[in-house]
Amino acid sequence: MDMEEKDIKANEATESTMNINADENAAGTTHLNDNVEESAVDKLKVELNEQKDKYLRLAADFDNYRKRTAKEKYELIDSASKDVILSLLDVLDDIDRAEIQLENTTDFEQNKEGVKLVFNKLKSALQSKGLKSFESIHTDFDVEKHEAISEIDAPSNNLQGKVLDEIQKGYYIKDKIIRFAKVVVGK
Repeated sequence: MDMEEKDIKANEATESTMNINADENAAGTTHLNDNVEESAVDKLKVELNEQKDKYLRLAADFDNYRKRTAKEKYELIDSASKDVILSLLDVLDDIDRAEIQLENTTDFEQNKEGVKLVFNKLKSALQSKGLKSFESIHTDFDVEKHEAISEIDAPSNNLQGKVLDEIQKGYYIKDKIIRFAKVVVGK
């Protein structure tokens, strides 16, 4: 074999072991770079779709949470008012009985005693639910607890700026004011 034949066989061997993935009119890296760019874009699209899906699921979970807590809050308020009303039904029954008794008897002392019993039962039912009144007369006027209806001259200097009369009692439920006391203040 001469030299020329050896070169041809060597070129054929090299070409058979090399896998050239190039077009004869294009550079060898052009097609490889396109695949890399396309795969990166595809990867970003997949990641974007995953993030969108996570976002939508999170938004749906939050919406469900908001609806559930609103429903629980409504049910809690509803059951609390039901509980208070049930405790007052006994008092209402006593008031009905007292009304019948008032129509059938003329004994003033007996009627007075019956009304006091109903009043005390109402007061204890409300106190069992956490209701407390607060005293205002002869205390310093406090805008956090009192609503001044009127201001009159104080009978003495030590009553200036103090509550002289209480028009309407103020009430707490578990240390939170639910109604301010309406008062007359000395000036």
